[in-house]
Amino acid sequence: MEISYRKRFLYNNLTIRSLICISLVLLLLISRTTATQQEIEDEDDDLEDLEELEEIDNDDGKISGAEAVSRAQKIVADLTNDNAERILSSHEYVLLLGYASWCARSSELMPEFAFAATALSDMGSPVLLAKMDGDRHTKAASKYNIKGYPTLLFFVNGTSQAYTGGLGRDEIVIWVRKKTGVPTMRLSSVSEAEQFLKRNQTSAVGLFETFEGVAYEEFVKAAMEDNDVQFVEVNKVEVATFLSPEISRLPYSLGLIKNEPEKIVLFEGEFIKEMILQFIEVNKYPLVTRLTEQNSAKVYSSPIKLQVFLFAGPHEYESILSVFQDAAKKFKAKIMFILVDSTDENLAKPMLTLFGLEALKPIVTAFDNTIGSKYLFKSAISASSLENFCSELVAGNLLPYYKSEPISIESKGDVRVVVGKNFDDIVLNSSQDVLLELYAPWCVNCKSVSKLTEKVAKHFKGITSLLVAKIDVSANEHPNLQVDSYPSLLFYRANDKKNPIKASKMSSLKDLIQFVKDNAKVPPAGVKKVEEGQENAKVKVERKEEL
Repeated sequence: MEISYRKRFLYNNLTIRSLICISLVLLLLISRTTATQQEIEDEDDDLEDLEELEEIDNDDGKISGAEAVSRAQKIVADLTNDNAERILSSHEYVLLLGYASWCARSSELMPEFAFAATALSDMGSPVLLAKMDGDRHTKAASKYNIKGYPTLLFFVNGTSQAYTGGLGRDEIVIWVRKKTGVPTMRLSSVSEAEQFLKRNQTSAVGLFETFEGVAYEEFVKAAMEDNDVQFVEVNKVEVATFLSPEISRLPYSLGLIKNEPEKIVLFEGEFIKEMILQFIEVNKYPLVTRLTEQNSAKVYSSPIKLQVFLFAGPHEYESILSVFQDAAKKFKAKIMFILVDSTDENLAKPMLTLFGLEALKPIVTAFDNTIGSKYLFKSAISASSLENFCSELVAGNLLPYYKSEPISIESKGDVRVVVGKNFDDIVLNSSQDVLLELYAPWCVNCKSVSKLTEKVAKHFKGITSLLVAKIDVSANEHPNLQVDSYPSLLFYRANDKKNPIKASKMSSLKDLIQFVKDNAKVPPAGVKKVEEGQENAKVKVERKEEL
């Protein structure tokens, strides 16, 4: 029994040991297989990344959408608190985009930035394009003075300088190339010209017999100074004429090529840098410029000070656009014509608010930025009516537009409501003294002043020669109403309406009552009688309450 038990014990022990060894061998084999498989997968991932980058490098510009953005962002470096200084100092040129994930404008700029990175990579540019989430990496953002979003900074050997280019992909590429010593692009063959036209919307093409001489040097100087337009140099007539048949005159000629109805604008001036730059600035925009977040700053700062705006939705402006383009041809270099998508609140609403209008239908407005006046086109939109409107605008014969609420707004209480349309009748042309409150509904400080104004009106109730009124200056305008700030109180004397007196103190009822007494034409006795009547009425009420 004892021998049999020992045998069984030894047998079981050996079996357990064998099973453990087998399990260990199996685990070892599995781990090696898994590691090998992971290595293969990693190699495949690396190959996929390389293939993806090669696709970006070989891309012909036709891909678009989320896939293209995803691919392009592969070559945009990510900067953090830890690596920002090292990356910026180790590259000669870096264009950095400071952004925040919650910022809508950052989201709009990001794809443009990524596409620009792709284009510059294709061109062999030495510039590294990088991005940094300033909201997450606050230490680095603070160090490089990134305070708002989006912010673009250009670094040369670790030192930052302001980015002054546009926010479109082509504008970014052009600006970066010019800042890194490539102000012009040289095209040597028709095939190169063909590829160039596919990628570029607007370009200044110079044809030169030789790439030397005063005219060529002035052309290059202009190219270095301009930040928005790609300058192209050619010395073969067949290449120039492929770009545009009009550019063919030797020993040199210059034309601005645009991918729109106005295909070419020839330069007829003298080849001097200043004249070339002026020619580019006046002619670089399309006949009708579509306003975007990216170009808005440049549009508003254009040297063309007369601007005509069309506010219309996408389903509306296609039928009107040709009328606008025809007018733009006739008033070239005199008026800038701008199309605004009325469904885009960020672009349309702020401007329409200046007119107190809503884009329920296509609206045409105009601005003279030299004198700060605005105008409203009130006729039906047609070729003849628009041309007449523009002619009067250029001649300075249009009457400025002043927004106004409807006159039908009712007054509540003792304070009369004034709007832009009846400002003359109630304030300027009346025989009364007028105390006028200037306010805006959203102004916090205006509320306390409005309460004081109501008390002043009640205090002087019964004095027919005095009117207490108010006007919402956010919704009403008048050429003789100059608004410096609000809340404000202006006193218009009956015998001197052209020189209103501004109340210096608006903190107490006593001060305002004294202000009215000092400036009103109401006889002191009349005021005293009213005040005595109010005091007697107050005493009667108090006695009644005691009883």
